[in-house]
Amino acid sequence: MLSKEYEVSLSKRMTKILRHDPASYGLALDPHDGSVPVEELLHALRRLKGWQSVTMENLHQVVANSDKQRFEIKGDRIRARYGHSVERVTYEAGQPPAVLYHGTGSGATVVILKDGIRPMGRQYVHLSEGLQFASLAGKRKGQLAIVAVDTAKAAGEGVIFYFAGNEVWLADYVPAGCCSIYKPEARRR
Repeated sequence: MLSKEYEVSLSKRMTKILRHDPASYGLALDPHDGSVPVEELLHALRRLKGWQSVTMENLHQVVANSDKQRFEIKGDRIRARYGHSVERVTYEAGQPPAVLYHGTGSGATVVILKDGIRPMGRQYVHLSEGLQFASLAGKRKGQLAIVAVDTAKAAGEGVIFYFAGNEVWLADYVPAGCCSIYKPEARRR
């Protein structure tokens, strides 16, 4: 069993490898689902200073405990579900719930309401079915603001939504007219 500190550190390293820089670690992501063989990831990690003792059980612990369910193991393969910055992984188009949420810093809302939600340094815009994941993502960017996305209106404007698993949805872009600032009191009415 990993300590929480080691688990977080391993999760960050796996994120770097599987989402942002697989080639530097001698890995190539499957272009369809972004996966690599778990054994190859394990060998890549063990070649790094300080990670020689990482085990398959450690990888499973990180996957199971990830707060935003960033990773998935299927059979003998592992992948980051979303968040890729260097390679575009393909996803199945799907029908999302009526409203999806995008967590961000409050300073970004003016731009979003003017220009829409763009992927920035990622391959897709990240949206979530619930407020929990949106909050986790947005808290990293300063004072939290949550943008609500009207998915029917967005689909009417040509937006295609892709399901990445575990409440996470992706899109290439969300037009400004489909976005509003989420206000909890407005939802109660």
